[in-house]
Amino acid sequence: MGMNRFTQIQRIFYMFISLEAALLFLLPFHSSAAQTGSNHFEALQKKLVNDGFNSGRIQALYRRPDVRFETRTVSRFFAHREASLNYDQFATRRSIRKARKYMQKYKTELKQAQDAYGVDKEIITAIILVETQLGTVTGSNPILNSLSTFAALSDREVRESAWQQISNPSNLSRQEFESWSARKSKWAYAELKSFLTYTEREKMDPADIFGSYAGALGIAQFMPSNIIAYAKDGNHDGRIDLHDHADAIASIASYLKHFGWHPGIGRKKAYQVVYKYNRSQYYVNIILKIVDRLKS
Repeated sequence: MGMNRFTQIQRIFYMFISLEAALLFLLPFHSSAAQTGSNHFEALQKKLVNDGFNSGRIQALYRRPDVRFETRTVSRFFAHREASLNYDQFATRRSIRKARKYMQKYKTELKQAQDAYGVDKEIITAIILVETQLGTVTGSNPILNSLSTFAALSDREVRESAWQQISNPSNLSRQEFESWSARKSKWAYAELKSFLTYTEREKMDPADIFGSYAGALGIAQFMPSNIIAYAKDGNHDGRIDLHDHADAIASIASYLKHFGWHPGIGRKKAYQVVYKYNRSQYYVNIILKIVDRLKS
């Protein structure tokens, strides 16, 4: 009995020592990662301040340890481009049943949006189904990190650092990477400014908002610039939160109306409008198929 107890104490002691050693090994890694993120965003911070953002707010935001440059986000973008998407899963009978239940649950919000914007409740529901599985999967990537990472690629040293880390697993040439970075960083910087403007307006913590690795957020998966331009306060609480179903429903209706959706819209025009939401023929065809099944 005494020997067994001694052996147990030994095991606990060695487990403690092993855990302590592991922690000591990991600590420098996290410290280095946070510092690396800070260095990567130096030029970006200066650019944001020059464009009118409050210096104190920007510096405090990018000093936070959870705000960091994420090379993995860049790598995932290229991996995603090669991946095959399965939109057909959303046109199954099971998915359509879920969509019908959603329409019943949010029938008041959908009717209000349809009445206000002239956009069919079925098309709004179809988009929410495909974009976020009816609001249940909105993304787990920090939007601030994703957009800041892409935007920072405009800096030559940041680009070089990122290239060294992603060039081996990717099939890109350096020239292709440079060309992509120039386009993507310009786009991401505009989206980052919209994101910071939106979160400041709505008094949200920008480091605490999650979405897709590409920067889309909420039930509607709007990019920040689209939030500024088209998002609406569907529940009339004085703020716009695209993680709220009423706001997401009204915002999708607002977006589609802006691009030409109207009551009684024909198939060809409907295709063109939905294509503005996601420039994929596969996506548009599935959305319209879902609409047909919801109306049948």
